[in-house]
Amino acid sequence: MKRWSGTLFLTALLLILWLVLNDGLERGQIALGLVIALVLSLLAPILRPVRAHPARPFLGMRLIVQVAIDIARSNWEVGLRILHGQRSLACPGFLDIPLRMHDPHGMAALACIVTFTPGTVWAGHDPETNILTLHVLDLHDPQGLTRIIQNRYEGPLMEIFE
Repeated sequence: MKRWSGTLFLTALLLILWLVLNDGLERGQIALGLVIALVLSLLAPILRPVRAHPARPFLGMRLIVQVAIDIARSNWEVGLRILHGQRSLACPGFLDIPLRMHDPHGMAALACIVTFTPGTVWAGHDPETNILTLHVLDLHDPQGLTRIIQNRYEGPLMEIFE
């Protein structure tokens, strides 16, 4: 029953997305969207052999709020820097951060968090050493940024996914 509820939810979501993207409610678009959504929903489990089992939903919600605040703050700081012409004061560089997390879903979430935040980009990850490489627009405090990534993001993600 749980599998079917997920399939029905994904089918409905894909159908709604199809109709929004096609900007219409014609019978042909609904039928075509329903067929495409059903086929994609039935094929989706094949594409995701490793299932996520997140725990601690309230911690996940707190993490989402924290990430939203951090993204807004970073947007503000990068925007002010650009508006004031302070591009020359930036100290760009690469930063290697040792990670403790191994769950692929947590790593994907961390990649999204880091990349969504202006001024930082996920530049690479070495699975053997579990070291994350970031490109940072302003690398004045590498130890501070390492602590932020490890404590503010990686710690909660480990509690949620591992």
